[in-house]
Amino acid sequence: MPLQNHLTELERKHQALERELQSAIHHPSMDDTRLAELKRKKLHLKDEINRLRNSHSAVH
Repeated sequence: MPLQNHLTELERKHQALERELQSAIHHPSMDDTRLAELKRKKLHLKDEINRLRNSHSAVH
């Protein structure tokens, strides 16, 4: 998979997690463990996106 396609897919997943996280925050019965899991996944994706962008920039 070309890098740009991979980045686009990661960004799409990051945005989906953001929407899910916002929905969970506004849902009073949301489990704190699930909320923390969503935040971890979102952060992991953000880190991966930044790592790929930085490694791509270093090559060019």
